[in-house]
Amino acid sequence: MISLRFGQEAPGFSLPSSTGAQTALADFKGKSDVVLVFYCYDWGGI
Repeated sequence: MISLRFGQEAPGFSLPSSTGAQTALADFKGKSDVVLVFYCYDWGGI
């Protein structure tokens, strides 16, 4: 497990966008601020 602290640079990763194309965190470096939000959610029946 990776543990990050506030202000620490995030490790590189990529994910599919809403259009299905791969989007990498590095695509935004120097172009735009990026906010990463991690939340826990129980996908079980609510």
